[in-house]
Amino acid sequence: MSYAKTLGLACALCLSVSSAVAAKPPLREVAYVDDGLFQIALANVIRKGCDDIDARLLRAFGVLRDLKSHALSLGYTEAEIDAYVDSDAEKDRMRARGAELFQARGVNPDNPEDLCRMGREEIASNSPVGKLLKAK
Repeated sequence: MSYAKTLGLACALCLSVSSAVAAKPPLREVAYVDDGLFQIALANVIRKGCDDIDARLLRAFGVLRDLKSHALSLGYTEAEIDAYVDSDAEKDRMRARGAELFQARGVNPDNPEDLCRMGREEIASNSPVGKLLKAK
């Protein structure tokens, strides 16, 4: 094999490997980011629906900053992150995910008592959602 053919083959191989490395999954498939946003959304539903529970806003902003930093470190752009966060389809998917969780936990999200009970359970267990909430 000639030097030119070998070099050409090596370049082609490098390009195909770098393309595979550069291909990123949708942010919804990055569990750390997707689960983190879901936890923030869930905490928000609980605190809005229960007058006895409030948000730990500084902690929530810290989590959001960490999630964004993580996504940026994986090579996602600010525009890709914003598109994911602002996507109506992703918001609908998060709502459906929340509805499944509420149903599994026997929580009616329209019932403040249920949301308060769930919020107190999350706070008591020091779960990721509970860490974003505090009792008033």
